[in-house]
Amino acid sequence: MKIDNLQKKIVPLGIAKKYRKNAFLFQVQEDASGFFYVLKGRVRVFKMDENGREVEIVRLEPGDFLGEAIALASAKFPGFAQATEDSEVLFIETRGFFKKLETDAALTRFFLILLAKKCLVLNERIESLGLRTVRQRLIQYLLSQCSGEKACLVELKIKKSDLARLLGTISATLSRNLREMQQEGLIEVRGKRIQVKECLKMRHELSC
Repeated sequence: MKIDNLQKKIVPLGIAKKYRKNAFLFQVQEDASGFFYVLKGRVRVFKMDENGREVEIVRLEPGDFLGEAIALASAKFPGFAQATEDSEVLFIETRGFFKKLETDAALTRFFLILLAKKCLVLNERIESLGLRTVRQRLIQYLLSQCSGEKACLVELKIKKSDLARLLGTISATLSRNLREMQQEGLIEVRGKRIQVKECLKMRHELSC
């Protein structure tokens, strides 16, 4: 389904809400009476462990859905969602959405595919956090932003502290890994720009 057609179907079902930077769309254990569609800005989803350490799950941009699986299951949100900049979202109440699905096969198919893809991404995320080292997770992130050529330039769109949370670590550990990889000649760090100098070697390390 094209995004324009999707928005035509979705927008009438929801209520537009605006959130200032750092405001929470929801917090852990809140009832999920509906879900969100990002119209403007960016939102991050994260959880906190028993020591208060944040583990970032995903970052969302305009066109992304948030919380639909939890809302459709009538559950409670398992984490936090926070605007990383001034944002506008569409809040879609579950009850009205179910009624729409009963009469719109194309929309139903779209959401089945959307949920299936998110399950695959979540499985990959769990595997990355549980089975890979911080260095491997960093390499995986850089390669995902890379063109696939022998060398390429990755420009970080988030702060290094946010990248550390995304990788499930702390800033000091991230900095140490960046420094070690630079000393090995794999990358060159220049502020928010990271020159990947040995893409093939990094791919090989990730596959070992």
